[in-house]
Amino acid sequence: MPELPEVETTRRGIEPLLQGRRVSAVLVHQPRLRWPVPTELAERLPGQPLLAVERRAKYLLLRFPKGTLILHLGMSGSLRVVSGEQPRAPHDHLELAFGDQHLRLRDPRRFGAALWTEGPPLEHPLLRHLGPEPLSDAFDGTWLHRRARNRRLAVKNLLMDQRIVVGVGNIYANEALFMAGIQPARPAGGIAARRYHALAEAVKEVLRQAIEAGGTTLQDFRRADGRPGYFAQALNVYGRAGEPCPRCGRPVRRITLGQRSTYFCPRCQC
Repeated sequence: MPELPEVETTRRGIEPLLQGRRVSAVLVHQPRLRWPVPTELAERLPGQPLLAVERRAKYLLLRFPKGTLILHLGMSGSLRVVSGEQPRAPHDHLELAFGDQHLRLRDPRRFGAALWTEGPPLEHPLLRHLGPEPLSDAFDGTWLHRRARNRRLAVKNLLMDQRIVVGVGNIYANEALFMAGIQPARPAGGIAARRYHALAEAVKEVLRQAIEAGGTTLQDFRRADGRPGYFAQALNVYGRAGEPCPRCGRPVRRITLGQRSTYFCPRCQC
């Protein structure tokens, strides 16, 4: 599933190519995504210039003068800017034409979303109750420690709670916990404040590295220009069960937490 680095990579790829350009047409090839694609898009968007491409958590916000198009890539989605002459692929479900360049939403599993709002986008029901951005000053060890107080759930599950901090999915939670030396299954309420400071810094560092590498491509994710993300080459523990830990050489273990595969080093993480 695309996580914050993949969505931010997509945002950075789209904005310089399309910002300021006017929508010339909207083509809905498959209206049944996670929620139905709004029928009014084909009427509202043509003629409007794209003012900005922003990100909130794992959502992309395409701002226009009369509203905002909220996009989510779901489990297998990607957005690509291509020539309008390029043949449409089977899973290209939504297409915004900006003259000769087209923005196409490709989503094989159709768990993505395209929603339209004319109100403040951050007040949309999907975004209203989200936690702080992990790369902002609002997210730090003090915040994490306060929210973990008296809670018995695993620290990895705390880190993946979008009300606690947004955009940290399974891959980057595993990697940040390894960087901070914290065992993923530890009860969140039993971890000292100093270790939460280390964990918050690890989250920021892992996400920065992943964004610099263009995200992580394991199966479906592609950048706006079609290239894969290269952070998969830098993963320390995720997907590496049985392989030697890059620090101590002991085999990486895999367990299941919250129905998600979880990877850690039994010696380096405690």
